Amino acid sequence: MPDSNSVQPGRTLGTRFVERNLDLVGKIYQRSVHPAALDVAHGKRLPSPLVVDLDPTTVCDLACPECISTQVLHHGQIAKDRIVELAHELGESQVRAVILIGGGEPLLHRSVGRIIEVLHESGIQLGLVTNGTQIHRYIDQLAAMMSWVRVSMDAGTPDTYQAFRPSRGKHSAFPQVVENMRLLASRKRGRLGYSFLLMQRFDSDGKVTDSNYDEVYQAGVLARDIGCDYFEVKAMLDEDHYTVNQRLEDIEAVEEQIARLRLLADDSFHILHSSNWQAVRRSAAPEQPKDYHTCSVAELRTTITPTGVFICPYHRGNPKGRIGDIQKMSFAEMWSSADTTVIDPSEDCRFVCARHGTNQEIPLLKERPEPVGLAEDFDPFI
Repeated sequence: MPDSNSVQPGRTLGTRFVERNLDLVGKIYQRSVHPAALDVAHGKRLPSPLVVDLDPTTVCDLACPECISTQVLHHGQIAKDRIVELAHELGESQVRAVILIGGGEPLLHRSVGRIIEVLHESGIQLGLVTNGTQIHRYIDQLAAMMSWVRVSMDAGTPDTYQAFRPSRGKHSAFPQVVENMRLLASRKRGRLGYSFLLMQRFDSDGKVTDSNYDEVYQAGVLARDIGCDYFEVKAMLDEDHYTVNQRLEDIEAVEEQIARLRLLADDSFHILHSSNWQAVRRSAAPEQPKDYHTCSVAELRTTITPTGVFICPYHRGNPKGRIGDIQKMSFAEMWSSADTTVIDPSEDCRFVCARHGTNQEIPLLKERPEPVGLAEDFDPFI
């Protein structure tokens, strides 16, 4: 049987389904999530986070020049026996969802198939962010056990892909990744997404030398042809996670392509804007002021990597945001001793944070009567 958040083969994703899964604030009003969020609002610690971002490895088989994770790459992996043990520990905790991500490419960890199986058998729902080169190696687990898989593509043609997502060999990995996505689309029980990060390069005079902006429409058409459930446009971030604002003419060119793609959208294929692209298209300032000093979401989510446990993915590799190490202790021991207040969002998170709205909402819960109409659980990836 698929997970409750998975989609049956041949079943379409309705617009309402997609809207709810993008509503990060609304997710805390799910019946099983609200009590935990309310405890956090009252300053209580949770027995475990509800969601874990898990980086199995820091190794990657691509060499992307704009990679935002460059500083944390190629620093080893969680040992094979330890990561399987960790999967069992997560299964015994109150964690409800795990996202395999990186850092590096999660499917390069040799134990990843077993990790997926253990977590799935424990009833934990699974997401995967991948470059797609290794999908074929784990197609049985990915097709049957993942709630969703998002593939970072950032191009619509092999040449542009090779320019922005070069493999360590001479040839573009684009054809292999597309073939892998088609294979997964033909068998998947969950959702499959095509992620497109908008990127440009400039010379010393500010002239654009390389860009993938003109391939948004072409990539979206390909995503639909592959059988993806959605196509997501994301804005480029600098190494400190600040959005890189764009020229008006470039924004308009992207928006024109997105408008054409929306004509192709239906109940089985959706066009999505990430929160950072929405900020760029509004010409919002790269800085997002925050008037709170603790991150409530840090009690609900955490990030486990080979080099330590960090308060969130934005602070992956940041010594100040490091709250533990599962290499030296069990997950339960790590979490019980973790200090999730080490980061002050008003000082340390001036970038646009996807969960800023959630952080504003949670403290208000203690001042309100418990909602009568809590939503039935629809997405644990809060």
